Amino acid sequence: MTLGDLNALEPSRAYQELLRCCGSSRWAAAMTAARPFETVDAMQTRGSAMWSSLGREDWLEAFAAHPKIGEQRKVSAWSQAEQAGMQSADSASRTRLAVLNAEYEARFGYIFIVCATGKSPAEMLSMLEARLPNDADRELPIAAEEQRKITALRLDKLVDA
Repeated sequence: MTLGDLNALEPSRAYQELLRCCGSSRWAAAMTAARPFETVDAMQTRGSAMWSSLGREDWLEAFAAHPKIGEQRKVSAWSQAEQAGMQSADSASRTRLAVLNAEYEARFGYIFIVCATGKSPAEMLSMLEARLPNDADRELPIAAEEQRKITALRLDKLVDA
């Protein structure tokens, strides 16, 4: 799809396409209403600004749309590509990620969010280990920033930028 195609979509279809980029319904609705976008950069700028204006519940809604890192269930093509580095993970790394994912979720109430594109299993495991000791007030903005990065990459994928 091109940016022009996105701009021309019926609102309900544009909303569904944008929701694929970010699982926050408020974000997708605001981005749908903000069309038409002059350029991909303008769309990206608006997307980041909108994400930053949202709050905890919206962020948690977006986080819930993601599979856990290393999860072995059917996931979207985008999630699969983003976590491609996990294909090289050995069983010990997969097990450690699963254990720490569960610990993270129990501690914070949401899954570990990381922009996994281009990261190895060791890098993601290291990031998880480093973030796990954070307190809730410190961790949520970090997770939200990771989601913002994921959303930016997905917007580019959406419009073939």
